[in-house]
Amino acid sequence: MESARLVFIVLFCVSLFLLGEKWVQQYGPKEAPPTASQTDRSSADSVPTMAPANKASTEQSHATTPASVAGQVPGTTAAQVGAPAQAQMVQVETDLLHVDISTVGGDIDRVEMLKQKDAIDPKKNFVLLDKSATHTYLAQTGLLGDGLPTHKSLYVASSPRVTLPDGADKVSVVLQAVDAPPGTTVKKILTFHRGTYVIDVAYEVDGLEASTPPNAYFQLTRDDSTPEGDSKWVHTFTGVAVYTEGEKYKKVTFGDITKGKIPYPKTATDGWIGMVQHYFVAAWLPAGGAKREFFTRALGEHLFSAGVILPVEAAGQGTWKISVPLYVGPEEQDKLAALAPGLQYTVDYGWLTVIATPLFWALSTIHKWVFHNWGFAIIVLTILIKAMFFPLSATSYKSMAKMRVLAPKLQKLKEQYGDDRQKLHQAMMELYKTEKINPLGGCLPIVVQIPVFISLYWVLLGSVEMRHAPFILWITDLSRPDPFYVLPVLMGISMIVQSRLNPEPPDPIQAKVMKIMPIAFSVFFFFFPAGLVLYWLVNNVLSITQQWLITRQLERSGVGVRKR
Repeated sequence: MESARLVFIVLFCVSLFLLGEKWVQQYGPKEAPPTASQTDRSSADSVPTMAPANKASTEQSHATTPASVAGQVPGTTAAQVGAPAQAQMVQVETDLLHVDISTVGGDIDRVEMLKQKDAIDPKKNFVLLDKSATHTYLAQTGLLGDGLPTHKSLYVASSPRVTLPDGADKVSVVLQAVDAPPGTTVKKILTFHRGTYVIDVAYEVDGLEASTPPNAYFQLTRDDSTPEGDSKWVHTFTGVAVYTEGEKYKKVTFGDITKGKIPYPKTATDGWIGMVQHYFVAAWLPAGGAKREFFTRALGEHLFSAGVILPVEAAGQGTWKISVPLYVGPEEQDKLAALAPGLQYTVDYGWLTVIATPLFWALSTIHKWVFHNWGFAIIVLTILIKAMFFPLSATSYKSMAKMRVLAPKLQKLKEQYGDDRQKLHQAMMELYKTEKINPLGGCLPIVVQIPVFISLYWVLLGSVEMRHAPFILWITDLSRPDPFYVLPVLMGISMIVQSRLNPEPPDPIQAKVMKIMPIAFSVFFFFFPAGLVLYWLVNNVLSITQQWLITRQLERSGVGVRKR
């Protein structure tokens, strides 16, 4: 009985912790937006440095290293987000993407994914990068040097519409800067590939005489809004991610950027930077070897930018070139690691990654063999996990069965000693010793399993593969709550049955708590993704079955039978 109570308390505390974490993230104190002085300072720092007129000062400007040029990157204010009158859109369509490119800066203003559906309206395609009245998320690039074009400069396009031809592996959009320095030609080339969400963004500069390489910056500019469709009860990280081999994966919140916190290395010779949200990531993935500077900035009015600065490489007399891949797509784990080291960590499992990663591998493997249905894969994986922990469960239920024998005796002790808790505790310990029972025997096996259960929780929550994945009948999206609340109600019933298999606590208050818990949990799970509720329901049903079978077996062998 004490063991059963501890089991419920442990499970309740773990679940309460998870729910409390989501509540704090959603309803807790928010980071204050940048003050007017911060905004003004950011704008001032973001003005490009003008090159001096004389030769000596020009050489000094060119000698600037990547570690000191972040302040030269032009900023973007909310007022500048709207497209200028001279801006035109170049539309690009591949087998996976529909992309809008602005002739101002060659910015990628919109990325629509043809194979991913909208979180709110499944009849529409999902849009990650966008520039609208309610949301800003852009990919911007530019060059740093005397008169070189930035993301605010005007380009002309080779064609207003580009489509990936049938049978072709790639297609390119060529933009030429209108106001390049005299005698210099600057081209920005965006190359799209079949079957991938990677966009190669390159610059070719001809006729530029410089003693040291100019620099190029590649940044993402985004507001701090929560992605549409995300549940208020299930919070996931939205912010900046930076990876280097030395410091590994670092998350940077918008609040950190506002406060000027830099938890990532500013310079490195490898690594990438991007912005992460639930299920999707946009990241600049420069090749390793070149010295680079990472930067993040608060631009004011809830706008933030994050990017990387690299030197442009010489490709001949007066010719300079640089190319950096941009990934804009879903967090498909089997593909991310192949694109760049550490990119797979954008699927954030937290401190339980070491357990969650093999769990996802097992789940995806089962999916390939079980009707290609993620719902059935969840059921099979839950069964396999329960089977793996069957010896521990048997130990737990055997301990519970023994505790049932002591229930009447424990009740008598409580009546005998009343409010004298010290004597009651001593008498209970003596009884446990006499009966050779460990009161924690039923709890410890459950505690061992909790990290696995929590890891699976994060796997089901963070895997884009669950997004819009149907199960059966009315459940057409395992990443969304059950529309008719059937699974949460069934889970609540299973918890009531599970609690009835254990003796009722003699303490009236504890007894009431145990009766309320199934109802409370059901209400919470009304707002949880159907895939998570399905996992908990199957786990409860298997636990009930195991407990009933083991208890019956022990009763037949004379263990756990109440002594008359």
